[in-house]
Amino acid sequence: MLLFNNLKYGISFIILTVCGVNSDKELPDNCDKHVPNSYCGSTINANGEPPTTQKPPHIIFILADDLGFNDVGFRGSSEIPTPNIDALAFSGIILNRYYVNPICTPSRSALMTGKYPIHTGMQHTVLYGAEPRGLPLTEKLMPQYFNELGYSSHIAGKWHLGHYKHQYTPLYRGFSSHVGYWTGHHDYFDHTAVESGQWGIDLRDGMNVGYNLHGKYTTDLVTEESLRVISTHNATKPLFLYVAHAAVHSGNPYDPLRAPDADLSKMQHIQHFGRRKYAAMVSKLDDSVGRIVQQLQKQNMLNDSIIVFSTDNGGPAEGFNLNHASNWPLRGVKNTLWEGGVRGAGLLWSPRLKKRRRLADQTMHIVDWLPTLLSAIKGDEALLNISSLPLDGVSVWDALSNDDVSPRRAILHNIDDIWGSAALTRSDWKVVIGTHYNGAWDGWYGPAGDRNARSYNYKAVRSSLAGRSLATIDMLPTLADISRMRMESNIDCSARMPYLKEGTVCKPLEKPCLFNVKDDPCEKYNLAHKYPSILKALMDELQVINATAVPPSNKPLDPNGYPSKWGYTWTNFGDFEEGNDVIGSI
Repeated sequence: MLLFNNLKYGISFIILTVCGVNSDKELPDNCDKHVPNSYCGSTINANGEPPTTQKPPHIIFILADDLGFNDVGFRGSSEIPTPNIDALAFSGIILNRYYVNPICTPSRSALMTGKYPIHTGMQHTVLYGAEPRGLPLTEKLMPQYFNELGYSSHIAGKWHLGHYKHQYTPLYRGFSSHVGYWTGHHDYFDHTAVESGQWGIDLRDGMNVGYNLHGKYTTDLVTEESLRVISTHNATKPLFLYVAHAAVHSGNPYDPLRAPDADLSKMQHIQHFGRRKYAAMVSKLDDSVGRIVQQLQKQNMLNDSIIVFSTDNGGPAEGFNLNHASNWPLRGVKNTLWEGGVRGAGLLWSPRLKKRRRLADQTMHIVDWLPTLLSAIKGDEALLNISSLPLDGVSVWDALSNDDVSPRRAILHNIDDIWGSAALTRSDWKVVIGTHYNGAWDGWYGPAGDRNARSYNYKAVRSSLAGRSLATIDMLPTLADISRMRMESNIDCSARMPYLKEGTVCKPLEKPCLFNVKDDPCEKYNLAHKYPSILKALMDELQVINATAVPPSNKPLDPNGYPSKWGYTWTNFGDFEEGNDVIGSI
């Protein structure tokens, strides 16, 4: 059943940004100890703002793949240790009402363009390796905006925004270097990707096939490339580093969850073997974050950085996509429009944030990162420069920094006419129309994990690589900060407001459902019958938004893109004649 003439569909992800302070000088009397020294005294203007001529920050954007909402320690569970990620979260801000798209390609397109996927044709499912399409070349991407401001931009890891011709690949979209892969997943050791009945190598060092990297664990490969970029960067010039991890997406069907034995052995407390392997992959991701933060400090760049950490979409739970993430207690999984599919685990870290060490309730969508980071770089001038552009993203930098009201009032989770689904949140109210997989993944999936505060290793946060690096710039969170923020970030769906008793069971394939996601974040109580006027207003808004959508750009697979025709390599097949023998050198 098609609910709209042009409905389309979306994706999610994670960002991380770091800034530092010089803490070896005595602070002036008018300075807060949590504010960088350079912002104190005479450097504060009449409005109490940092000077507009400050040095542009290094921007480190760390995007995890398929990370569950409940798979990081800062969200309340101690099942999987993530001390490095937690150290950043507890010394920065935890993004409590942060949303991504429900699946990969849509989220990454939203991040790079500042536009909802319905406005770039990327809204329906993912981009496949043999599809002759990509993120439209007419779109200006995040690194291109940053390069105009003097940045050097680099990517390590996953692209998944098109490669059938070289113009669609990272080195032709604003990035100066890329070591990683082009499709949606690959094996973590042999770097081959099984997709649509096809199999081939998917790893690139620039435009060359990365044969020489065979056997290197992908998370380590992405980390080491990130460290190389940081260690060789001229710190007088601002750096944009996009760290797009494969972790913790499942690999190929024959062995989907792969981690080094040494890391797997550390997770013996987890009984379920699939969940244990997933946990080991998360642990390797956390180690990567720690090593990156440590390298920034070694290069004296941490003081001048912004770090964003984000997932691209909700986690695939209980065997979905052969994976074992957890979005508990949220409803749904990856590639659904429930909160478990679109509410992302994310944080923002920077000494440039004025009010840190808190749970941020400002509403934000992944589409907002482009204007938000531009605002962090150049303030109102940057926003003025993009004011005439048809972006869907808004800057929430000031709101996050000052703990003010977010300018983001509504979030389009997606519209997909092909699958007959749509979801929109305005203020605290969310409408859900239709669902995916015929409702098979509409439930609540664990595990809940160990949520006992006494089980959490507080000391590990402070002694982690990230924690020790933060200590050098006087940014290490206190045990009291950690305890308070973990308690605040824990979502409890057992408490029920009296009016929710009138809620009914949601049957989205039969009729639209309405939830108050502030009082009912687990989407248990459908209030469509009780508040018909709110439901109608949200439905009308969806119709208005849908009228602006462009058709999805999905295309049938091109057999000429099959890796069997190119030396069993996924490649930019649109650039070459069939059977070209030199594809491995491209």
